[in-house]
Amino acid sequence: MEFNGVLFFPVTPFTETDEVDVALLKEHIASRLPHGPGGVFPACGTGEFHALALEEIGTVVRAAVEVVAGAVPVVAGAGGPLGHALAAARVAEQAGADALLVLPPYLVGAPVAGLIAYVEAIADATPLPVIVYHRANARFTADAMAALAANPKVIGFKDGVGDVGAAQEIVSAVRATGRTDFLFFNGLLTAELTQGAYRGLGIPLYSSAAFAMAPEIATAYHRAYVDGDEDRRAALLEGFYVPLVRLRDETPGFGVSLIKAGLRLAGLPVGSVRPPLVDPTPEQEVRLKAILAKGHELAGAR
Repeated sequence: MEFNGVLFFPVTPFTETDEVDVALLKEHIASRLPHGPGGVFPACGTGEFHALALEEIGTVVRAAVEVVAGAVPVVAGAGGPLGHALAAARVAEQAGADALLVLPPYLVGAPVAGLIAYVEAIADATPLPVIVYHRANARFTADAMAALAANPKVIGFKDGVGDVGAAQEIVSAVRATGRTDFLFFNGLLTAELTQGAYRGLGIPLYSSAAFAMAPEIATAYHRAYVDGDEDRRAALLEGFYVPLVRLRDETPGFGVSLIKAGLRLAGLPVGSVRPPLVDPTPEQEVRLKAILAKGHELAGAR
């Protein structure tokens, strides 16, 4: 499996009666495909996996698969309580997903051996390959990832912790197993801010929630990143991503809430986030609008 381009994590639109808006979801995904995403990740973090019922996960993944129509890989989320994670994996497979992103287990802390068993249980639930998400209460060691890499169905590692030393050890340990097909992703919030450093660790891929909100800006950054145009990349970081991160950090959960707000500002009525997340205040939306305007200005400048 290959990913060539920005990794697109769509939001899940909700209607005024709090149902998944399938038509709007398809429109959202279809409108981003011309910008060349390397893969589509429905019902994951930006898509509010934590707030979706099992049948809604199937609805979201099926809609993504139908719109993408095989153009790029579709990777669905599976995680939380083990029973729910296994069911989500099976629903995603039935909906036509190409792979799974294994999100952290629910609530409990666990020893590394237990985390390995959790990933392997999800991998065993379907024929789909899985990507491990290193985040929150799912923290894997280099030895653990080397052990998981022995399973050919485990095809990737996504870092959402931000410990660069640990990430480097994991990259080195997996490579030492001889796996040449293993994928490494930067999964930190607003990953563009840290991707320059992650490239140096041997982690070339990154998820982009910003792509869901402003594909022109995210694509301009990715093009500068791939081309080695450091002046342009720095201008986009300083003018758009740094102010966006400062606003994001004002309120927990804004890594998702701001993306939905940005889409609403652009005229796509994707609805609010579900609890426990909250929407930005009107004042925060005004600042977001200004940040987006600057980002579009920079993305259009050559």
